Amino acid sequence: MTDISAAPRLAPAAPPAPRQPAGPGPDPDRARRLRRRTFTVDGVCAVLGSLFGSFGLVWLVYERILPFTGAAGFLLAWYAVFLLVLGTVTAMVWGARAVVDRIAATLMATLGLIILALIIDQIAYVTFTGRHALFHGNLFTQVMAFTGPDDPLTSGGVQHAVVGSVEQMAIATAIAVPLGILAALFLVEVGGPMARPVRSLIEAMTSLPEIIAGLFILALVVLTFGVPKSGFAAALALTVMMIPYVARSSEVMLRLVPRSLREASYALGASQWRTVWNVVLPTARSGLTTAVVLGMARAIGETAPLLLVDGLNNYMNADPFHDWQTSLPLFIFEYVREPQTVMRERAFAAAVVLMALVLVLFTIARLFGGKAPGELTRRQRRRAARDRALAAAERAREEGGGHVAA
Repeated sequence: MTDISAAPRLAPAAPPAPRQPAGPGPDPDRARRLRRRTFTVDGVCAVLGSLFGSFGLVWLVYERILPFTGAAGFLLAWYAVFLLVLGTVTAMVWGARAVVDRIAATLMATLGLIILALIIDQIAYVTFTGRHALFHGNLFTQVMAFTGPDDPLTSGGVQHAVVGSVEQMAIATAIAVPLGILAALFLVEVGGPMARPVRSLIEAMTSLPEIIAGLFILALVVLTFGVPKSGFAAALALTVMMIPYVARSSEVMLRLVPRSLREASYALGASQWRTVWNVVLPTARSGLTTAVVLGMARAIGETAPLLLVDGLNNYMNADPFHDWQTSLPLFIFEYVREPQTVMRERAFAAAVVLMALVLVLFTIARLFGGKAPGELTRRQRRRAARDRALAAAERAREEGGGHVAA
């Protein structure tokens, strides 16, 4: 028999060397990311050549050969010929398959430029008309109680209208946001036979004329329940305008929450209301914030409902439950009809202030709406990266201690 004890013993295997981190060089296994160039030299030259060539052709035919006149007709003919020339050049250089894409991109770019030009024209016109009133600081610090129609712009302001708009929007938001989000949660999470009538009602309220909201509050709240015409009644009218927008936008955002998150919460034993409160709503928080801000921006400039349930005053009224409370849209509507030039300039200056408020709201919506539902913020991403680094360091320390013990 073979003596096992006499057999040579094998040396114990050395522990695996720790993996060294990769250098700063590029990873060969990573797929190369393709970047699409939106603008090329050939494309820009084709567009510019088609633009100037069509202009010369239309000018020669439209102005010199045919008996046509008028700037509108010239522009329409120029644009039609420009599209025709651009399509021909595209077919000759890039092939017939690229014609539709190039023409569609040109049409979309043209429409975008037209909309941008109209917006800039409106903002410039309103700002230029009310520029004299904007240059006086009293516009934001005084009211119209001691200012007559013929007084200079150094007297009077829109402070009371700004306060009224802010208070009315705060009340309307406090009422409309819970109702709108609850309606969206009912449509998404509960459903049932009542979901279709509720959705139909919300869609009908979306296309509801603004004056109908004012008539509804006037008939139900003012005439039936005896609530006086005040800032609170105006806020209720704005609430009617905000609810459908908040509900529809919130429903879209809640439907973007993955179903797997709900199923994981149910698998852990959570009830439906706890799943909604701890999973669904936090995941859709950024989208819901965008829906709320867009609803506020939709209602802050409404004038028609306020004409029936509120009135114009010239003094500061910070109590929305008593007496009339002027808002910026009502101030603009009343003062722009005055025959005095200074009164109209104050109205246009108030319109600039209102546009600034709407711009601030849309900017907030853009900032919060840039993230998809459930996407981490920058601070949360930094915290998660720091936690991963600490966890990796702890694992490396434990592995190093285990190798030393071995």
